Amino acid sequence: MKIAPYLMFEGNCREAFTAYQAILGGRIEAMMDHRGTPVEEHVPPEWLDKILHACLVLDGQMLMASDAPPGRSDGPMRSVSVSVSVPEVAEAERIFAALSEGATIQMPMEETFWSPRFGMLRDRFGTNWMIGADMPADRADCG
Repeated sequence: MKIAPYLMFEGNCREAFTAYQAILGGRIEAMMDHRGTPVEEHVPPEWLDKILHACLVLDGQMLMASDAPPGRSDGPMRSVSVSVSVPEVAEAERIFAALSEGATIQMPMEETFWSPRFGMLRDRFGTNWMIGADMPADRADCG
């Protein structure tokens, strides 16, 4: 079984995924517009170049998304967060700083009882993120 977050954007999925690839690495394996697909007749003309489906592959994991046409979504992500955990504190801080541009910081990067660095934000695209560094093995409660 594979479980992958699927994010819904309000028209800026292409911009968001291009930024996420630059920040997180990986490769964009899909970036499909509505235009030229069987669903193009079901979206307004100004929506044809919006994203029907996008997939960013990161170390064998997928982050997927689309632009939700007007009236087909409750809005962008509000109660779901994408959690990113990396081995190094410096990498967690770099990712957090890059995603912070134009973001609302919900919890600044700081040491917690579960992570040497952890922070939470809602980025400029509306995605909620939880960024953390892995706890060193000698302090981790579980493997």
